[in-house]
Amino acid sequence: MTPDSLARSGNFRWFWAGQGVSQFGAQFTELALPVVAITLLGANEWEMGLLVAASTAAFLVLGLPSGAWVDRMRKRRVMIAADLARMLLLAAVPVLALTGVLELWHLIAVAAAVGVATLFFDVSYQSYIPLLVEDRQVGEANSKLEATAQVANIAGPGIAGGLLSLITAPAVLLFTAGTYLASALSLGRVRDTEAPPDRAARQPLLREIAEGVAFVWHQPLLRRITGTTSITNLFSGIAFTLLPLLVLRDLGLGPAVLGVMFSFGAVGGLLGALLTPRFTKLFGEGAALSISSIAFGVAMVPLPLSLFAPQLAIVLLPAGNFLIAFFVVVYNITQVTLRQRLCPPRLLGRMNASIRFVVWGVLPLGSLLGGWLGVAAGMQASLWISVAGTVLGAAPVVLSPLTRMRELPRPDHTPESGAAVARDG
Repeated sequence: MTPDSLARSGNFRWFWAGQGVSQFGAQFTELALPVVAITLLGANEWEMGLLVAASTAAFLVLGLPSGAWVDRMRKRRVMIAADLARMLLLAAVPVLALTGVLELWHLIAVAAAVGVATLFFDVSYQSYIPLLVEDRQVGEANSKLEATAQVANIAGPGIAGGLLSLITAPAVLLFTAGTYLASALSLGRVRDTEAPPDRAARQPLLREIAEGVAFVWHQPLLRRITGTTSITNLFSGIAFTLLPLLVLRDLGLGPAVLGVMFSFGAVGGLLGALLTPRFTKLFGEGAALSISSIAFGVAMVPLPLSLFAPQLAIVLLPAGNFLIAFFVVVYNITQVTLRQRLCPPRLLGRMNASIRFVVWGVLPLGSLLGGWLGVAAGMQASLWISVAGTVLGAAPVVLSPLTRMRELPRPDHTPESGAAVARDG
C-alpha cells in the first residue's frame, strides 16, 4: 500500500463502506420490485414499462434543475437526506402488502419517489468525488468504489433470488431499506472541508442551469459521450424493461435464475472495474470507450437468442449479462473520469445533472417504448430492435477523435481542483 493510498484515509473508508452496503441492497430492490409486480400483482408488458419508467422519470423531469440545486447545497448532506428518504419509501411496500392494500400504483409511486431521491444522491455523489481526493486520485477512487460495488453485487442478486423463493418479495425490500440507513450513518462519519456555496455568487436558477448545459454543449468530447450514452440507454432500456418478463413468464425460469443472471453480471462488472486500467493501457483510453460501447450492444445478442433456444437460456442469459456488465463498467469508469477531468469544480453538479438529464432522461422513454413494443410487436422482435439500436448508438464516440486518443485530456482548470478530504466513486 503506497503512503498516499486512498485506503489509508478514514473518511474514504467510511464512504467506501457505506456505498458498498447500499449497492448490495440495491440489487434486492432491482429484483424484488419486478417480482412483486409480475407474480403478486400480475403486471403485463405495458405495466412493467410504466413501473420501470417511473423509477427513472425524475432524471427527465428534474434532471436539469437538480444540478443547480445541488451546487447550492452541501453535497454530503444531500446524500444523507436521499438515503433516509429511500429507506422510508422502500419500507412502506411491505407495510402495504402486510395490510392487504398493495396495488400496482403503489409500486409505481414508490419507484418514482425513490427515483427522485436517487437523482439527488447521484448528482451529489459524482460532484463530491473531486472534492475528496486529489485530481490524480480520481481515476483510482472511481475504480476502487466501482470494484467494491460489483463485489457487493455478486452475492446480492443470488441471495435475493434465493430469498424470493422462500419469502415474499415485499419482505425482501426491508433489507434494502436497512442498507440505505447504513449508508446514511456511514456518510455521517465522513468529515470534509466542503464550504457552503457563496450566496453572493449565486445567479438566477435558469441562468445557472443554462451555464451547465452550455458547458456540456460547447465541449465536443462531452457532447460525443452524451450522444452515445443516451442512444444506448434508450435502446438497451427496451430489453432491460422486458427482461424480468422474459425470464419469469416466457421462459418460466423463476426468481432464483433471475438472481443468478444478475450475479453473473456483477462478476463481469467486477472484472471490468479491476481490468479497466489494463484495458485502457492496452488499447488507449479513447479507443477503450469506442470498443466497450460497441461490445456492449453485441453482448446483448444472447437475450433474443434465448427465445430461439430456450433449452440454452440458462447458459446464454448469464453469459450475456456477464459481458454486458463488463463492457458497461469499462465504458462508465473511463467516461466518468473524462467528465471529472474536464469540468471545473464549481460546475460539477450542473455538468453531471445536464448529462444525466439526457442520458438518464431517455430511460423512462426506453421503458415505455419497451412496454409498447412488447405488446405491439412481441418479445422477440422487441429484443432484436433493442440490440440493433444499442450497437448503432456507439457511432458518436466511434466516429470521433476519442478513438485515436491514447490518453484522455487532462484538466485545464487547476485553481480549486485540489483535494478536500475523502472521495466517493
